Amino acid sequence: MLGTITPVPTLAVSDLARARGFYEGVLGLLIASEGDQGINYTTGSTQVLVYPSSFAGTNKATAVSFPLDKDAFDTEVAALRTKGVTFQTFDLPEGTWTDGVASYGDDFRSVWFSDPDGNIINLETGM
Repeated sequence: MLGTITPVPTLAVSDLARARGFYEGVLGLLIASEGDQGINYTTGSTQVLVYPSSFAGTNKATAVSFPLDKDAFDTEVAALRTKGVTFQTFDLPEGTWTDGVASYGDDFRSVWFSDPDGNIINLETGM
């Protein structure tokens, strides 16, 4: 059944050209394939599909997460900051916020931010 299939996170965008600038220029994702229906970006051992839709940005939950090694987290967060990414904060049931980074004990840290259409992206470490 589906337990052996690698899923493809799928993100709706209103402007595919603008999305390219973000996913390629800001996040540094590489194109696996592209067509009129969207762009598949390679990330790790899977892909993320970015496609045009009138429903872009309507999901108010995390759309895609990138798990990082603890040693890579600060570097990635710093790189996103230099590219103008602003991190989101919200009420947490546990944990603390420091400069847009959520911490849960010593091992788990996380940030959330949005693409130009409001799709919520997460970087996390320690899960």
